[in-house]
Amino acid sequence: MRTLLCLLLLAANALHAQQPAKTERKLETLLLMPEPKAMRTALSIVPAGAKQTVLTPYRESAVSPSGIEPYSQASFAKLGLSVETFAQRAKTAADKRLTQMQPELKKGADGKIAYAVYRGESPLFPTLLSAPSLPKIFEELFGKEIWVAMPDRHALYVFPARSDILQEFTADLAERYTSDPFAASCEVFSIKTGEEPRVVATFAGEE
Repeated sequence: MRTLLCLLLLAANALHAQQPAKTERKLETLLLMPEPKAMRTALSIVPAGAKQTVLTPYRESAVSPSGIEPYSQASFAKLGLSVETFAQRAKTAADKRLTQMQPELKKGADGKIAYAVYRGESPLFPTLLSAPSLPKIFEELFGKEIWVAMPDRHALYVFPARSDILQEFTADLAERYTSDPFAASCEVFSIKTGEEPRVVATFAGEE
């Protein structure tokens, strides 16, 4: 009996040794984070038409309570990149993340899809604003132009380019923006394939 038990333990250990170790996900270093202009740094970019929003270079952090942190000028300098080059690479990284996510499609009172939303515990959802392929994903559903809102770091809302539909959700978006300690943007961005996001409306804050 003891011999059989030893053989079983040896076999179990051998099987465990053959299993590949799980690799931890590499922390993302190329994030272009929408945030209120009050949070802007010397590295921030002002999107077209924006009055209340900047896009700031961020990275994931294993020590930050929020899971992400903005680059200091010193840490950014170590990358050896210009802000423009960082932004281009961040767009490519955002596109890659986008392919790994599925949006929730939400119906309106008429039974038709009113909007879509990407959301979860991750603080990276607002960075999907920079993903070049985002409008292409919704072209068949919403048309060539989409409107995007990201009131906090845990969601990105996609609407058809229609003010009447957006108006239904303005109060909820504003509440999310003003009540979350990690607000992202109080502005609505228009996105078309091949074009940079530009602000077309606001749902909270000053004009």
